Amino acid sequence: MDVVELHNRTVSNFAGLVSEVVSDQWSAPTPCSDWDVRALVNHVVGEERWVVPLMAGKTIAAVGDALDGDLLGEDPAGAATAAAREATVAAARPVGKVHLSYGDEEPDEYLRQLAADHLIHGWDLAVAIGAPARMEPELVDEVRTWFAEREEVYRSAGVIGEHVDGFTEPADALLAASGRDPHWTRPS
Repeated sequence: MDVVELHNRTVSNFAGLVSEVVSDQWSAPTPCSDWDVRALVNHVVGEERWVVPLMAGKTIAAVGDALDGDLLGEDPAGAATAAAREATVAAARPVGKVHLSYGDEEPDEYLRQLAADHLIHGWDLAVAIGAPARMEPELVDEVRTWFAEREEVYRSAGVIGEHVDGFTEPADALLAASGRDPHWTRPS
């Protein structure tokens, strides 16, 4: 699958889930124990907002703290929709290198990182709000294949939790590899 298509489909799926959040769910817990729904969505919207300057060749230092803090405002779904739209447009623009916190990266690798985050955080959001997860098999296969070579790097950097054993179905195996319990359910 083309990496821009992969990125854009995962971004679109996440934005669609955000539009399903009802007002009393923004403070609901998520599988990411440090984040409620609003913090999770703010994190992903932040990633989407970074796509625009980074895919234009800007450095993190040049952007500074402009994308820190609350990016959702009074209309979280509207902010998510706008950020998704801007990120998908920016993803298609060619750039030589993307200047990330750990160094320069190929644009395709950066977009795969974002696709993985959107797919997995999309599951986090779906289970937190009781919506159907959008773990399309084609997207899961793309991300799972890419992630298999990077799982230990992510874990050693403290970005993901411990691998959860016992899952073989592709979507569940991907979630387990990212440190999530695929059987997590929102508290009643």
